[in-house]
Amino acid sequence: MSPISNPALLPPGALGGTVAPAGGGTGAPAGARRAGAEQAAPSFADALSQAGRSQQLQFSKHALARVQRRGIELDASTLGRLSQGVQRAASKGSRDSLVLVDGTAFVVSVSNRTVITAVGSEHMKDNVFTNIDSAVIA
Repeated sequence: MSPISNPALLPPGALGGTVAPAGGGTGAPAGARRAGAEQAAPSFADALSQAGRSQQLQFSKHALARVQRRGIELDASTLGRLSQGVQRAASKGSRDSLVLVDGTAFVVSVSNRTVITAVGSEHMKDNVFTNIDSAVIA
């Protein structure tokens, strides 16, 4: 009968030879392993920041041209209500929505939060809005 048959019960170094370092045994210094791990998985703060940027509305070049040409004013209040309308459409599962804010119609791609076009009240007569699956009055 051997005195100790389970090597886990021996004190460190009792078997001789080298002991593999804890943490994967890659041989890289601990700081290097941590840096690699941070690159592989973004921190919670980074993910939250990225989510915040994805919640911000963007305007396509076409929409910006329409806003300028038609003299549509986009103040902070209008943009806030537009953003809230897009958020409400997203909560219902909409993909492309018509959002009405103070007589201005915005066609928005809800999934990528991009305003596709804008139409003022004076240009809405006889217009048909196609390829939308919802309408929101904000």
